[in-house]
Amino acid sequence: MTLKAIEINGENKRKIFSEIYMRSRGIVIKDSHILISHEVNTDYYLIPGGGLEKNETHEECCTREVYEETGYIVKPTCHFLTINEYYEKFKFISHYFLCDIAEKTKQNPTVNEVKRGLIPEWINLNKMLEIYSRHNDFVITNEEKRRAYLREYTALAEYFKK
Repeated sequence: MTLKAIEINGENKRKIFSEIYMRSRGIVIKDSHILISHEVNTDYYLIPGGGLEKNETHEECCTREVYEETGYIVKPTCHFLTINEYYEKFKFISHYFLCDIAEKTKQNPTVNEVKRGLIPEWINLNKMLEIYSRHNDFVITNEEKRRAYLREYTALAEYFKK
């Protein structure tokens, strides 16, 4: 599989961006279900992942973030997709990895994830794609959620193409 890069350009994108955020996310599929980080208190469904820490590879970030958010220790098997998002002065780079489960342990969420009520859920892959496809439903009420769901929809749509 060849690594693909996709660009998402917000209407408010500036010609020069001054802040870059690097993230890694893990796509874990089992029996036609995808492992999702469900933030119950904010009603977000996200592919597990988060920000790259100092001296950490993208694969290590993916493994750490999936573990913290879900309790699953995974092995990234394929750097499947990179999505570059541009909004205002920001560039967000999300590296998506296909992952295999190595073992199940206890979830280790951050303080913010606990506040958001983060729980891991296995959701039917087609149902999750349909949920993410409604990203424009949030254009007026929650721009952050619209952006997140557009990003996740783009990633899952690419997964279905493979």
